[in-house]
Amino acid sequence: MVGFRSGNGSARCRGLVALVATALLGACGDAQAPGVAGGMRFPGAGWSRAASPESLGWFSAGLARARTYYDSIGSAAVMIVDGGALIEAWGDTARPIIVQSARKSFLSALFGILDADGDVNLSATLAQLGIDDSVAPSLTGAERQATVEQLLKARSGVYHEAAAEAQWMKDTRPARGSHQPGTFYYYNNWDFNALGTIYRQLSGAGVFEGMESRLATPLQMEDFAAASGQYQYESVSEHPAYHFEMSARDMARFGLLFLADGRWGDRQVIPRSWVERSTRTYSDAEANWYFGYMWWVAKPQLFGGHTVWAARGGSGHAVFVVRDIGVVVVHRNDGVSARPSWTEVHELLRRILAAKG
Repeated sequence: MVGFRSGNGSARCRGLVALVATALLGACGDAQAPGVAGGMRFPGAGWSRAASPESLGWFSAGLARARTYYDSIGSAAVMIVDGGALIEAWGDTARPIIVQSARKSFLSALFGILDADGDVNLSATLAQLGIDDSVAPSLTGAERQATVEQLLKARSGVYHEAAAEAQWMKDTRPARGSHQPGTFYYYNNWDFNALGTIYRQLSGAGVFEGMESRLATPLQMEDFAAASGQYQYESVSEHPAYHFEMSARDMARFGLLFLADGRWGDRQVIPRSWVERSTRTYSDAEANWYFGYMWWVAKPQLFGGHTVWAARGGSGHAVFVVRDIGVVVVHRNDGVSARPSWTEVHELLRRILAAKG
């Protein structure tokens, strides 16, 4: 049985929030103009385009070839941002679409803020936090020794059923008790969902309310509000998944935040140290990817040696942070079909990067 419950927030008055956030960030002048700090441009109420792709070292002909491929694979939207300047926007970048498992990277960022505020101890165990699962069979004593950090790494050793599991996750789930906490990587929705419960417990706020106040407002997101989220409850576990919709242009702001080491204008939204820890390679996760704190890190061969971090969700929802050249690329599908495949999304990103001189 699956049930959804809405987040408790209401839509923000975006004009007022934009003005308040602009004041907090120390911006001045036209709210549409990006602030500039340390060579990075940050959008205000809206994105500012580069004077031309060529002005930032891109080739328009190469971008046109990438656009042709984008049109052929069934993508819904793409944003290409270079150092905070908009290079290209294809499709409906203002349309909120469910982000699928990219949600987990956003929660990781919220834990970085908790860590900076001294509100979480990453070494705390589930037992110390009073976290269990009331759906039988509940957690064993050994499983309750898993730490917050091990959940962030998907290395908890807790193999309880979980909400929002894909069939392949069920098929590959290890047997209960087969691995001690911290010793084995398994992409585990129980870990990710339990972290949502832990966040609500430690912060005193819902996941979506936390996202609105701690991320969307300082980043001046144009479309996201707490009401964009819904908890997914299932009979297999007490811990719900936390799904939300977000537009490509708001996801690009999140990518830019990580490109800027957690800084937005003059404000350190997430500690730089958390960005670094989140994107370390703790586990060899897939053929082409490593896993960090609910962030993916591409193996060098995938994108021609580029350093790429990604918040990834099923069926091609992704925020790619191309760290070495200061580029953010967001890709969306229509939220319904399985098109395009990850192979096609990766090829699209390679074609986009090939247009950067």
